[in-house]
Amino acid sequence: MHQIMNSYHNVLSLFILIGLRVLTFFFMPDLAHAGTGGQSFNTVWTTIRAWIQGTLGRIIAGTLILVGIVAGTADQSLMAVDMGIGCSMGLYNAPLIVKSIMTATLAVSDTLEYIDKIAHPLDGSPSIYSSN
Repeated sequence: MHQIMNSYHNVLSLFILIGLRVLTFFFMPDLAHAGTGGQSFNTVWTTIRAWIQGTLGRIIAGTLILVGIVAGTADQSLMAVDMGIGCSMGLYNAPLIVKSIMTATLAVSDTLEYIDKIAHPLDGSPSIYSSN
């Protein structure tokens, strides 16, 4: 009997969580904003980006590659060198990746039109979301 009640509570919890997710979806705002505020941190971001993509970043990247070469020589494997090169590339491109993720804004209507174009790519039927 205890096992049946425990199973019942698990199923009930699952339905409640699904219901909350559905409600959250329906009450979401029409526009998704990621990182559109916080102008006071622009100088900090500019400084960090300049460090990473400037001389300091090149020194760190060179050090990573050098450590990779030494570790690769010690292990007799090129994998450590690849990791050093990969980390260096990731370090240099990190500001661009962070900026791309944090400044993404996309209207819901644009998303629906995009999904409709994917769903009906060649049939020429008018989109139900377009204004024409």
